[in-house]
Amino acid sequence: MPVQLDDSWLAHLGAEFEQPYMQQLKAFLQQEKHHKKIIYPPGQLMFNALNTTPLDQVKVVILGQDPYHGPGQAHGLSFSVPPGIKPPPSLLNIFKEIEADLGIRNAIGDLTAWARQGVLLLNSVLSVEQARAGSHQGRGWETFTDRIIEVINQHAQHVVFMLWGSYAQKKGQHIDGRQHLVLRAPHPSPLSAHRGFLGCRHFSQCNAYLQQNEKSVINWQLVTPT
Repeated sequence: MPVQLDDSWLAHLGAEFEQPYMQQLKAFLQQEKHHKKIIYPPGQLMFNALNTTPLDQVKVVILGQDPYHGPGQAHGLSFSVPPGIKPPPSLLNIFKEIEADLGIRNAIGDLTAWARQGVLLLNSVLSVEQARAGSHQGRGWETFTDRIIEVINQHAQHVVFMLWGSYAQKKGQHIDGRQHLVLRAPHPSPLSAHRGFLGCRHFSQCNAYLQQNEKSVINWQLVTPT
C-alpha cells in the first residue's frame, strides 16, 4: 500500500520512505502484525497529525513522545484521544493550564479542532504495542519525526514550538529561535506538572506571538459535538 500522506508533506518527506531506516521500520511493523501484536493507532491513523495539519498551515507544534497504549485511546494526534474517550491525566493538566491562562474550560479530549487550525500534534514515535509504553522507540520513527521538525524549521515562518519535558526539549534543540518561538516547560504529566508546567502561560504567549506576526490566533476552546 502506498503511504497516504498530504501532498504538502509528501513533497519534503517522500524520499524518507525509500531510506533504509524507514524500510526497516516498515518490516518491523509488518512482523509485529504477523505475530498478531495489537498496534496503536490503527495504520490509517499513524500519519493523522500530518494529514490533519498540512505543512503550509502549521502555526504551532505540540510535541509528544509516543502514542497512548490503551484500547481506543490513540488516534495519531499527540495528547489527544478520540471522541467519547476520557481525557488522560496529562491532557487534564493541559486543560487546567488553559483555564488558568485564558479562562477557557475544556472537557472533551479530542484535539482535532486544534489540529485543523494549524496546531501540529506530533508524537516523536508514531506507533506503540498495546499495554507496552515506549515499545516502538528506537525503531526509526524518531529519525522520521526529526526530519519533520527540520522541514518546519526550514520551510515554515514564525511557528510556535511547545516543548514540554526534557525529551521534547532535546528533540527540539536545533530549532532556530530567531525564526520561531520556542516555549519550554516541564511535562504536563501528574509527576511533573507542578514543577512549572502549571503557570507556564504558553497558550497566551502563543497567541500573542501569532498576532505579532499577523497570523490568526488559535481558538483553544473545544466544543462538544452536537
